[in-house]
Amino acid sequence: MATQTKPVLYGYFRSSCSWRVRIAFALKGIEYDQVPVNLIKDGGQQLKEQYKALNPMQQVPAVEIDGITLSQSLAVIQYIDETRPGPRLLPTDPKARAQVRIISDLIASGIQPLQNLYVLQKIGAEKVQWAQHFINRGFQALEPILKQISGKYCVGDEISMADICLVPQVYNAERFKVDVEQYPTIKRLNETLLETEAFKVSHPSRQPDTPADLRA
Repeated sequence: MATQTKPVLYGYFRSSCSWRVRIAFALKGIEYDQVPVNLIKDGGQQLKEQYKALNPMQQVPAVEIDGITLSQSLAVIQYIDETRPGPRLLPTDPKARAQVRIISDLIASGIQPLQNLYVLQKIGAEKVQWAQHFINRGFQALEPILKQISGKYCVGDEISMADICLVPQVYNAERFKVDVEQYPTIKRLNETLLETEAFKVSHPSRQPDTPADLRA
């Protein structure tokens, strides 16, 4: 589907969900504009009425593309996979595609929401231990799955939506001081993926809204 207008990504440099979309755009070779939505500044810019009109859940990302506004990172990834040329982000084989969705959903539903900013703000003083608990719980499930089905990447030897979800989640794990050495398959895959250009250019340390002290 050709379009004259570049997509617009409303996101935050350190948001794992925003990073997923940046990776997908990079893998597909899609040029896009970014509008930063600072989740901390001004009490959280995502909570302003202007942004709520874009994403009623008041979360990032939101993406304006092809005359519509999309939210929820996995829905955005699947939309651009279905409408843009370039490498497939979901395999054509139904079994492999199901495996990609299992891994993606495990991360996007079973780990990330339980340690995101909104939840941690409600937890208070125990937020680090809370985040560590739910990341470890998810990784303990994810590690044996990946050990069984991974190749060079999460599902076989082609980068997929599963990999797009994995790397931002490992980044979060490291932020919360989770010992990733416990999960050798996850660690191997993450290190391999971070060497690829799409994951490098989309990294939180290289975004327009990345604070100077966190830039690579």
